[in-house]
Amino acid sequence: MLKKRIIPCLDIKDGTTVKGVNFEGLRNAGNPIDLAIKYELEGADELVFLDITATIEKRKTFIELVQDIAKELSIPFTVGGGISAVDDVRKLLEAGADKISINSSAVKNPQLINDLAKEFGSQCIVVAIDTRFINHSDWVHIKGGREITELKTIDWAKRVESSGAGEILLTSMDGDGTKAGFDVRITRSVSESVNIPVIASGGAGKINDFKEVFQKTDVTGALAASIFHFGEVSIRDLKKELQSQKIDIRQ
Repeated sequence: MLKKRIIPCLDIKDGTTVKGVNFEGLRNAGNPIDLAIKYELEGADELVFLDITATIEKRKTFIELVQDIAKELSIPFTVGGGISAVDDVRKLLEAGADKISINSSAVKNPQLINDLAKEFGSQCIVVAIDTRFINHSDWVHIKGGREITELKTIDWAKRVESSGAGEILLTSMDGDGTKAGFDVRITRSVSESVNIPVIASGGAGKINDFKEVFQKTDVTGALAASIFHFGEVSIRDLKKELQSQKIDIRQ
């Protein structure tokens, strides 16, 4: 069984780390390079960098910022935002990313998942799924959560796996930034429906939220942003507490 991972997320807008609630009301959370250095020192297992407006603004991810962050890291580094072609991924991997995350582009062109997995290997292809519960069903959203699709979340997760993705980053839009806890219901459903690793995202507010999502679902990683950015929980204290609760966390 894979050890559980603690993963901070840097949501980037205009070169600055930001954080909102339910994908709205963004506020400044600090310099991304400084935060990346801090999180590695604190014991983060991986780092995720998401250029959250690249797709909306129809541009590519900030390559230079990726390079600057990668220079400071020895832990795995996942980059997403504005990726829509094989060449985009090649440039990001050359800039220092270990894995890439695609979302809107995968929904619009599912063949992209197959193409990227074939070219670079499934191990570095993460598909991010932003999900929201509407009218008694879970629906996939794209364009930074601004647009609902006709895809049901579980169906899309299964298709993502069969297309060659190596991992799923599942964000509950209902929980995002609320600090009310991870959405255990949809997280459990997705993690039990696929055989690839799933990272839980959206809603972390306290240490016990991580304990709950690890004990009640099959996720192998839990991602958070604001509680780390604003000093409410330290990664070092979080991992120490999870270890004391007999959760098999990475050292």
